[in-house]
Amino acid sequence: MDDRVLIFDTTLRDGEQSAGVGMTVEEKLEIARQLERLNVDVIEAGFPISSPGDFEAVQTIAREVRKPIIAALAHANAKAVERAAEALKDAAHARIHVFISSSDQHILHQLRKNREEVVEMAAKNVALARKHTDDVEFSPMDSSRTEKEFLAHMVRATVAAGATTINIPDTVGYAIPEEFADLISYLREQVPELGESVRLSVHCHDDLGMSVANSLAAVKAGARQVEGCINGLGERAGNAALEEVIMALRTRADYFGVDTQVDTKQLYATSRMISQISGFAVQPNKAVIGRNAFRHASGIHQDGLLKERTTYEIMDPHDVGVPRSELVLGKLSGRHGLNARLQELGYSPTDDELGSIYEAFKELADKKREVTDRDLIALMGHERMAVAETYTLDAVQVSCGSNAVATATVQLTDKDGGQHTEAATGTGPVDAIYCAINRIVNVPNELTEFSVNSVTEGIDAIGEVSIRIEQDGREYVGRGADTDIIVASARAYMNALNRLLAMGDVTRSPEAVGAV
Repeated sequence: MDDRVLIFDTTLRDGEQSAGVGMTVEEKLEIARQLERLNVDVIEAGFPISSPGDFEAVQTIAREVRKPIIAALAHANAKAVERAAEALKDAAHARIHVFISSSDQHILHQLRKNREEVVEMAAKNVALARKHTDDVEFSPMDSSRTEKEFLAHMVRATVAAGATTINIPDTVGYAIPEEFADLISYLREQVPELGESVRLSVHCHDDLGMSVANSLAAVKAGARQVEGCINGLGERAGNAALEEVIMALRTRADYFGVDTQVDTKQLYATSRMISQISGFAVQPNKAVIGRNAFRHASGIHQDGLLKERTTYEIMDPHDVGVPRSELVLGKLSGRHGLNARLQELGYSPTDDELGSIYEAFKELADKKREVTDRDLIALMGHERMAVAETYTLDAVQVSCGSNAVATATVQLTDKDGGQHTEAATGTGPVDAIYCAINRIVNVPNELTEFSVNSVTEGIDAIGEVSIRIEQDGREYVGRGADTDIIVASARAYMNALNRLLAMGDVTRSPEAVGAV
């Protein structure tokens, strides 16, 4: 077995379990294609038996994405294994990932079975999965809280049944790095196949903030696959952030002595895509791919950096896809210059996308003297959030002040070309705009989240608004960007409403319903 660390990305499966994240099949396919460009080894595309949508996503990705291994999750249950196999039947490289609980907490309170019954279920379904593919992974869920001797017994049984990868999950983020490394070493001693004919993997959660540390400790102890999500997405506090694991192994190769085959120059573009599609912003001081990861404010740091970059940067920003310097673009720039800069930033727009982006770029350039890299990233995010528009925002005007009632006038055009104009008052300018839009669109919903971020610096900064609306228990994300934050707010709401309307099954009201 080669001595490198495989990267198993579960953004599309465990990452989608983040509360508030919901991806369409098309969005999952777009992310999977970007993960292929990132050159991850395994993409866990979903949990086919969980829903028809997940089955379709796994099936589509298996057909369209050919280079990495495509994995599908399955309970230790015959129907789940068969469903996973069916979804993967067109994959170039298929893996069935079987799991069952192993800790007494889970066995007694969730499964309500005895230990040997659970081991038998695990081995039986690994053997069934092996009939469909030569690549079978087994995970004893909640390994970090499982009695070590029993865990080794379960691992031996599933290896004998045909598992080719054994994954040790710290399902609830309970482990401490030294403790987790000891567990990996113990299992290697007890089950000689681990690290030899069977690959040893880890899957760590971040409930105590140690998922990356636990993953790296496991690698040092002999694990040769790490599972996690880009941006650290995932259930509760999330999974190990893969970009941090990857760059730790690359930057500290002197300590770990192993590396991955990931194209790290794609990390920043991948992070931004997943942030834009999921609606989860990346915190500015996030390691490796945060907005401030390669920005220096201290005068001492700036002085040292100007003299020699490595005084304060242990990673070259180019190595993770972050440009060191910005190409200044303005209203006189042409389409070719814009496309070249987007390519440098890791984007590959089609001709049609470029035309739309260029129009938005020219509109922005008329308002700003310079268009920066962050402006372009914001424009790309707005383009990716675009959906088939039932209504288009034509104009918005507000009147407000400390002693005035906020009033908004909004003009929309529907997909048939009809124009609609309404005015409304509200508790503030955004409330007034949303009430006016509601009078036209007339779709009841609840605004559950509203956030504003400055994407760029300066008095002419682009403001980016992210919102979530809910109807009948389903959430819809909307984003809008503009130098005018009021316009950005209107665009974000229209983006969310158009996504809701595009779903088809929409509850309408005979009367206008307030969203805020």
